[in-house]
Parts: sequence; structure tokens; C-alpha cells
Amino acid sequence: MSTISLRLPNYLHKTIRALAQEEKVSINQFIILAVAEKISALMTEGYLEKRAARGDRAKFEAAMAKVPNVEPEEYDRL
Repeated sequence: MSTISLRLPNYLHKTIRALAQEEKVSINQFIILAVAEKISALMTEGYLEKRAARGDRAKFEAAMAKVPNVEPEEYDRL
């Protein structure tokens, strides 16, 4: 495991401390989870962009044409 020295503005440190206490985790664990969550979001965004670039509108339209045009069941309505 690596160690990193991080400078935080006082207001941010205070907020992190309070949130970590609420979550019943250490500040270190809170920051690790926050960084992991941000990395996951960025990687997912990149993945979805690549998938979208491979998309084919004609294939999508062909697949949608196979879906029956019927009203949804009562339990499935919004």
C-alpha cells in the first residue's frame, strides 16, 4: 500500500471528518472510497462512450421493430 501526502482546505477536511464520523469509518477509509467511486464513474463513462461509438442506428431500429406495439400490463404502468 502507498502513502500519499494530501493538502486539503480546512473546510473540506472538516466536512470529510464529519461525513466519515456519520458513516462510522476513518477519514482514510472515507477518502479511499471516494476516490474509488470517482475512478469507477470515470471508467464507466469511458466504457459507455466506446460502446456508443460502436452503436448502429439501423440495427437498433430493426430490433425495436420486433417489439410488439401493445399497451403495458397494469402492474407495469408508470
